[in-house]
Amino acid sequence: MNTISRLRYFLYLSILFVGCTTGKNALQKGDYDAAVSKAVDRLRSSPQNKEAMQVLPVAFDMALKTHLRKIDEAKVSADALKWESILYRYQRINQLSDEVNACPSCLTLVPNPPKYVKEFEDSKYQAAEARYLLGERALRENNRQSAKVAYNHFLKAESLYPSLRGVKEKIEDAYWAAVLKVVVQPAIINSNTYRLSNDYFQQQISNYLATYRGNTFVRFYSEQEANKQKVRADQLVELHFDDFIVGQTYVKERVEKLQKDSVVIGENRRGKIYGTVKATYSVFEKQVSSSGLLNVAIVDLNTNKLLQNRKLPGTYVWVDSWASFRGDERALNNQQYALTRKREVMPPPPGNLFVEFTKPIYAQLVDNITAFYSRY
Repeated sequence: MNTISRLRYFLYLSILFVGCTTGKNALQKGDYDAAVSKAVDRLRSSPQNKEAMQVLPVAFDMALKTHLRKIDEAKVSADALKWESILYRYQRINQLSDEVNACPSCLTLVPNPPKYVKEFEDSKYQAAEARYLLGERALRENNRQSAKVAYNHFLKAESLYPSLRGVKEKIEDAYWAAVLKVVVQPAIINSNTYRLSNDYFQQQISNYLATYRGNTFVRFYSEQEANKQKVRADQLVELHFDDFIVGQTYVKERVEKLQKDSVVIGENRRGKIYGTVKATYSVFEKQVSSSGLLNVAIVDLNTNKLLQNRKLPGTYVWVDSWASFRGDERALNNQQYALTRKREVMPPPPGNLFVEFTKPIYAQLVDNITAFYSRY
């Protein structure tokens, strides 16, 4: 690129940059709000900028007329949510006026920019009232999906006009009409020996359900909570250990013949004597396996229909190893020798083994509940 071409290129960029920062380009594209904002920003830093001075009054007038026209069109429309559109338009007018009022040089170009404070507040009330009426209509349909729609309408009404009469009570009513109430039975186990361990497993489940936040519209209850609060449950989750084995023990022995050459085995007048050393190395490995199968059934209490029936497996294997040898210990490496210094260790108590094999079951149960109830 030669010098003249570079000058033309930078001149083009300069013109484009000035047009962007003064709002001229936005005005030409019909984006009047952006044109006002850009012109105001330019005049704050450069009060005598001619292009921005030309853009601002035209852009503000066009923006004001556009918003007022859209307001008039919305008022006569049949859209149930038209007041939110009207509210947005008044909000934009007031924001543009605030921008001009915050720029002293702009006020000479757009004196006394109008603000629609009362109209804005009235629109907030009207928009909230419209949401409230839509919520009531949805709530009267008397089903969970419509109650969820109603709940969102009431929440929006409150955000628009927090002091709207009765809206907090309606939010509460809609929420509980939308909530799926699920009773979870404790995991049943036909063994007194492992009752305490099962109680620990059950406590983990209870803690998870008490802090469940996967779906706003699902609440879990224990049988005691449901009875105490007189909850009419929609679904029942039944948990039952179909089968379990704790402490199934296997011991394996592996025998190796070890040999190491060039080992010093003696010494004479000529020096060290090298030879081969041998040992019989026996490695013992004890595995204590515990496993179980939890049956999960989800029942719709309104139709008595079985919605899901799954079996979740869990396994835990405790492992210990030690070794012994016969022969010359120099045939062993350091790791092998260290293993011969170990002695057989007693496995954990059966109750602990039960807890361990339920951990993968618990993880699967959490994933299953999260996935299943995400659809509600």
